[in-house]
Amino acid sequence: MREHQIIKILKKRESGKKCGIYSACTANRYVIEAVLEKALEAGTAALIEATANQVNQFGGYTGMKPVDFAGFVLVIVEKTGFPAENLILGGDHLGPLCWQNEPEKTAMEKAGDLIREYVLAGYSKIHIDTSMKLADDPSDIRLSDDIIAGRAAQLAKAAESAFAEIQTAAERTGTEDLICAPVYVIGSEVPVPGGAQDNNELISLTKAEEFEHTYESFKNEFHKNGLHEAFNRVIAVVVQPGVEFSDASVSEYDRQKAEKLCKSLEAYPDLVFEGHSTDYQTRNCLRQMVEDGIAILKVGPALTFALRQALFALNDIETELFRGKADGQGKSGQNQTQLSYFRKTLDDVMLKNPVYWEKYYQGVDNNDIAIKRKYSFSDRCRYYLPVKEVDDSINRLITNLNIDPIPLSVLEQYLPIQYSHVRDGKLDLDANAILKDRVKDYIADYLFATGER
Repeated sequence: MREHQIIKILKKRESGKKCGIYSACTANRYVIEAVLEKALEAGTAALIEATANQVNQFGGYTGMKPVDFAGFVLVIVEKTGFPAENLILGGDHLGPLCWQNEPEKTAMEKAGDLIREYVLAGYSKIHIDTSMKLADDPSDIRLSDDIIAGRAAQLAKAAESAFAEIQTAAERTGTEDLICAPVYVIGSEVPVPGGAQDNNELISLTKAEEFEHTYESFKNEFHKNGLHEAFNRVIAVVVQPGVEFSDASVSEYDRQKAEKLCKSLEAYPDLVFEGHSTDYQTRNCLRQMVEDGIAILKVGPALTFALRQALFALNDIETELFRGKADGQGKSGQNQTQLSYFRKTLDDVMLKNPVYWEKYYQGVDNNDIAIKRKYSFSDRCRYYLPVKEVDDSINRLITNLNIDPIPLSVLEQYLPIQYSHVRDGKLDLDANAILKDRVKDYIADYLFATGER
């Protein structure tokens, strides 16, 4: 078997190189293209993760099962020319996340099926998350680390069993050198996926002794279940180092406050921390996190937030360029252009089906909530981008703006950074490329932070 790429990267830290890796948690095709193109340019591996509510055995909100999402990403890999051997697929928050309203027995059975499908589909970075309460857990007390760890060990056993099947098949076909054993991320203080729901939500940093107790609890439960080898592949523990974002605010990393927690890693030389909700941190904060041992940085909503920014800007450009020449408004005999109406289409679809944003956005009036639907850091817009009406609108927008080159003066007005990239010869004057380039602005900060500067 080959050595896992993440282990190779983290081993460099032993020789003093303060490096790491970032994980793009997204199912958006434009974002994934941007991630792969930027990784190809930088010569790095690309870690792309699907979250349990996004992709699961029942389809998740994307409608994709683990094998479907893997195939979806591989099509983009081929399109971009990215080396498939440098792709790492990961599963995020794998556990009973989607079945919290069910009793432990059925929720954990479904979680076991979930993690098994991920491993069999080729996902090799597995974040096991059993931190949430289930229907028959006591509502008035916190779940103990022992319960969380015991459930995690149960899921690790399912993952190892699935990998054993892969290993047996590889041995039969002589392809052992093409596979690597899964690596695990564990923890009991796991931030909720997608950011905090309350702007005033207090952030409680993980204490060093809490991390140490969590680690020992997981170690004991894994060993108790005969998972010694699997525990040797635990590469990271999820902690709360004081970073979070919500609807309209960002809590920035403060290395002084996190100092004691990060120093506790010195007793665990083969371990790093995984930081969730690192979206919208400054590049210097991200770099400090990696230097301090938070060497796996998760990002998701910030990438689709950047995509939405670019889509709004291009929609404004479309309106300027086609004003009076579209949808039957032009003079007789002139070619007519059907506008995309992207902003309106997106908002109409969100209003029609508020399930993905309603509980996240509260406001003093309808206008306040409307602003949040468009501009919130939690970016609930991302759930609606794959909807057919919205996707058709995006395709129409790109088609319209590629009829003729966007005037540079107009591009500078709405997307000044991309204007600079065009002027410097780094970016084609193409609407599709401009969209992805805005996402790459955020990706560049993560490559800087993880050592690929």
